[in-house]
Amino acid sequence: WRDVGTIDAYYEANMDLCQVNPEFNLYDPEWPMRTYQPQAPPAKFVFAEGDTRCGHALDSIVSPGCIVSGSRIQGSVLCPNVRVHSFCSIEQSILMPNVRVGRHARIRRAIIDRDALIPRGAVIGFNPDEDRRRHTVSESGIVVVTADDEPLIGAIPDTALGAEFDADRKGQM
Repeated sequence: WRDVGTIDAYYEANMDLCQVNPEFNLYDPEWPMRTYQPQAPPAKFVFAEGDTRCGHALDSIVSPGCIVSGSRIQGSVLCPNVRVHSFCSIEQSILMPNVRVGRHARIRRAIIDRDALIPRGAVIGFNPDEDRRRHTVSESGIVVVTADDEPLIGAIPDTALGAEFDADRKGQM
């Protein structure tokens, strides 16, 4: 067992789950996990358009009901019913149940509270001063975003807006 009484300890325990051989192995048949499983469809990854937009997750845990739409998830935990819209990048983060992430958001080393709506173009975990002004930040720099917080909205490059325009023109979300 681990003490998860601090933000940093909670974060590290979750990130450990994404490792090849985690300390607490959820897949150990000798010590089965008994927990509540929400009635939700399987996770889904959509859009495979090469380098411009491709929904995928690497070294991550993705729960039932999640939809990753043309975005990259790496080293993260997505709890049930998370929706990540296109052109996003999420790295080493925990997204609690029912989080919605708008297009072009960038999230790194963060914990996003349940039911939070992360707006289009949000930038979390890239500007320490701005993160501390808007959110709770742990001693090691983990950004905690609640449903009431207002994340920094960053500029979206013209090339990204062009890719978005092309996708919308094709009728794809």
